[in-house]
This record gives sequence, structure tokens and C-alpha cells, in this order.
Amino acid sequence: MANETTLNGQQSAKQKVIQRGGASEAVYGLGLIGALVYYLSHATSLWLGVLGFLKAIVWPAMLIYEVFRMLNM
Repeated sequence: MANETTLNGQQSAKQKVIQRGGASEAVYGLGLIGALVYYLSHATSLWLGVLGFLKAIVWPAMLIYEVFRMLNM
């Protein structure tokens, strides 16, 4: 908590609350970069590269889908 003095000499307390994903954002970012490298390195044409870019953005959804499919859910 930070104390701040106002113009008339009174002190007011301000509290900053910042909530972010932190670790989950980093994991998603690294996964995105890894998926981009994988899909773009296997692309043989421009359109497969575009498709690879789109797949790299939604890789978590595809991963969870495959996990649920393997677990017969």
C-alpha cells in the first residue's frame, strides 16, 4: 500500500491490485512460438503456411480435443 500526500497536507491511502496470468501467459506464448516453428517448417506452400499460422493460434484447443478423444470423453 502506498501513502500519498495531497495538496492540503492530508494523506490518502492508495492500493493497486494487478492480477495477471503470469505463468500461463508465458506457457501459451512459448507454445505458440513452438507451434509456429513446427507448422511453418512443414509448410510446402503459402496457403499451408497460412493454415499453419492459424493452427498455431488455436493449438491449445486442438490439444484438449485430442486428450478428450483419447480418454473417450
